[in-house]
Amino acid sequence: ETFELPQPVPELAGATFLVTGSGRRLREIIDIPTANIACIVVDQGGQTATLYTSYHRRYQQVTSEFNSHLAVHYDQILATDTNFHAIIHAQPMHITYLSHVPRYQDEHYLNTHLLRWQPETIVNLPEGIGFIPFAVPGSAELMSGNVAALRRCRIVIWAKHGVMARSDISVKRAADRVEYAETAAKYEYLNLRVGEIGEGLTPDEIRAICATFDIQQEIF
Repeated sequence: ETFELPQPVPELAGATFLVTGSGRRLREIIDIPTANIACIVVDQGGQTATLYTSYHRRYQQVTSEFNSHLAVHYDQILATDTNFHAIIHAQPMHITYLSHVPRYQDEHYLNTHLLRWQPETIVNLPEGIGFIPFAVPGSAELMSGNVAALRRCRIVIWAKHGVMARSDISVKRAADRVEYAETAAKYEYLNLRVGEIGEGLTPDEIRAICATFDIQQEIF
């Protein structure tokens, strides 16, 4: 079936996207992929696309946040000329909870507190974690803020909602970024629970890690 895209993407004519159906869950994909994933091929001109689905299909339409997904794909593919780009949108419990706490809504505070718990975190998230103030799901405001944040970072928090991570290497690499961010948030949440008695890695220790592994970062 043919449908109108949320925005024109003329440079992506002929490109193929796999996207989850609305209301489908990541854990369901591994069981019956064809029931939960749609195949979208951008038509010539980039105004419309053709939607291909299986007769196993368990959804009425693709995710309601497809506008935010497509906008990031479009922006990154044009900027990097990559022929592969993956996005994961999820709602990890601890990092989403912290986004409800005012002090963690400051991006610098968020990063200096979350990236201090494991040496691997700064190595895998050297640009840090982006942050977008709350916007209505599926809105143009969320779409534009998401595109801008994911130009700077490879994972971004949607305040009081969830996260989006990207990768031009693999879907698993995008999932890794979600897991690194959520693990950092678990440490921070634990530290809050016990009265903030842990100091984590110091800025000097983090800078030493970056020097050893030749990591460029501007957070610490």
